[in-house]
Formats: sequence, structure tokens, C-alpha cells
Amino acid sequence: MPIPVSIPTPLRPLTENLDTVEVEGATISQLLASLDKRYPGIGERLLDAQGNLRRFVNIYVNGEDVRFLQDKETPVKPGDEVSIVPAIAGG
Repeated sequence: MPIPVSIPTPLRPLTENLDTVEVEGATISQLLASLDKRYPGIGERLLDAQGNLRRFVNIYVNGEDVRFLQDKETPVKPGDEVSIVPAIAGG
């Protein structure tokens, strides 16, 4: 069953300007693979060359940062809220 993923404004040109897309997957890793397959190029914006989340990209499942859960192997299920949020620096 598809899981909705909220897309941040800077990445929306890659998703045909959609703010939410639905993709299949049982883990964050699978969702990201499905997202990149459907919207080529988005994966390289989210993952580094080693396949890890880029430092400036945060992914939340139901408001929890996946880095504090099971990282990319965090499970997802229908009804979960998944959000991609770019880190903001400033000072």
C-alpha cells in the first residue's frame, strides 16, 4: 500500500511540483528507492555516494527523526506520516 511522503519546496521541481507523493515500501530505504525510481534524480539529493542520508537531510516518521530510530531501515506502514525536511543552518 502506498505511503504518502511530504516533499520540501526545494525538491518539488523533481516531483512535478507535488508537495506530497505516494510511494511503495516497507522501510525508509525502500520508500527512497521507489521515490528515486518514480522521480529520477531525487535520490542523489537525499543520499550520499555511500547510500547514507546526507547530513542536511532529515526524514521523519510520525514526527520522529529516523536517525534516532532505525535510520534507513525504519519500518513504515499505511497511516504513517513521512516527511523529508532539509536542515536549516543559520546564526
